[in-house]
Amino acid sequence: MPDDDKKRTAHRALVDRILNGEGKTSKEQRARAFGNADVPAELPALIGKVTTRPAQVTDADFVSAKASGFSEDELFELVVSAAVGQSTRLYEAGLAALAEATVDGEDR
Repeated sequence: MPDDDKKRTAHRALVDRILNGEGKTSKEQRARAFGNADVPAELPALIGKVTTRPAQVTDADFVSAKASGFSEDELFELVVSAAVGQSTRLYEAGLAALAEATVDGEDR
């Protein structure tokens, strides 16, 4: 199996585990965080920062989310889901750009 196929297979397995594996949060909550869409009202600030400005995530963001009733385990799962979702979008965009830039393995 070529390295690219191994990487894509590993990535698909990661995404499948995050979205469909067992966890403290529901599959629906993880899918919403993964897609950065329709997250619970208490979480848009945290999830939005994770996906667009991760360096700006602060302890206060976690304190606020935890105060609204989410456990540390739940927040961990949702933050990881959001981060992997954003990484997936970037990964897929990169693969699409690479595919567009090459035709039959040759640079355009």
